[in-house]
Amino acid sequence: MSDRQISRRNMLVGTSATLLAAPLTSPATAEPFSIDSISNWIKTRGGFDEEPRRGDITGSVAPTNAPAAPQPQYQRPADTYEPQPVPGQRPPLESPIDYPIEKVSPASIKPQFRRQLVRYSGREWPGTIVVDTRKRQLFHVREGGMAMRYGIGVGRAGFTWAGEAYIARKARWPRWTPPAEMVARDPKAAKWPLGMPGGPKNPLGARALYLFDLTGRDTLYRIHGTNDPSSIGKNLSSGCIRMLNQDIAELHLRVTLKSRVVVLNHRAG
Repeated sequence: MSDRQISRRNMLVGTSATLLAAPLTSPATAEPFSIDSISNWIKTRGGFDEEPRRGDITGSVAPTNAPAAPQPQYQRPADTYEPQPVPGQRPPLESPIDYPIEKVSPASIKPQFRRQLVRYSGREWPGTIVVDTRKRQLFHVREGGMAMRYGIGVGRAGFTWAGEAYIARKARWPRWTPPAEMVARDPKAAKWPLGMPGGPKNPLGARALYLFDLTGRDTLYRIHGTNDPSSIGKNLSSGCIRMLNQDIAELHLRVTLKSRVVVLNHRAG
């Protein structure tokens, strides 16, 4: 191996050391994940000493001695429960406009609900999303015993389900279709029986992750943004799992389709 070549092990060890050396008492300042940026970094230093395996569900380079990622027998996802758009009648599933996201100052969010890199000692594979509805926190598990922690707001629907799912669809500035019972009782929802176009005023916020069970059935639960930052860290009367728009946008970039989601079951204890 030449002096310019870098082994995969050395690169991973160096990365882990950098993470562990970083202070964990302040909010994380993660950059959007980019396979291209990693590839360019490697090429400028001579490349890998062997062909890398991509064995985990995040698509990141895994150590050669890492156990194989679990591979559940996914079925083809069913169509989402929302009817598909009809020209001239329903808004598109995603807004054609990528609106700028208005950043919320971390100072306005309680420390335990700010985005922050923390240590993770659980059993979940890197790439898994773990939702703790009781603590109103969401964890995106990373390599090296770390996780990115986010604050969430949990609606009534978010407390009624626990278990395992996977991400079957990702949407940017998604359409929101209020349930029929909400249309009947809420004058604001009554204006959108065919769906509210995605945008800054939409209750689903900047991004949404759609959770399906392992049979390919839509659970009807979503991890999504919010146009009400004050709802983070609170229990809400409606909705599923809310995140700050800037946080769900960062998570939306990092997760892949079929990423595993675990919602902790606090009712079992």
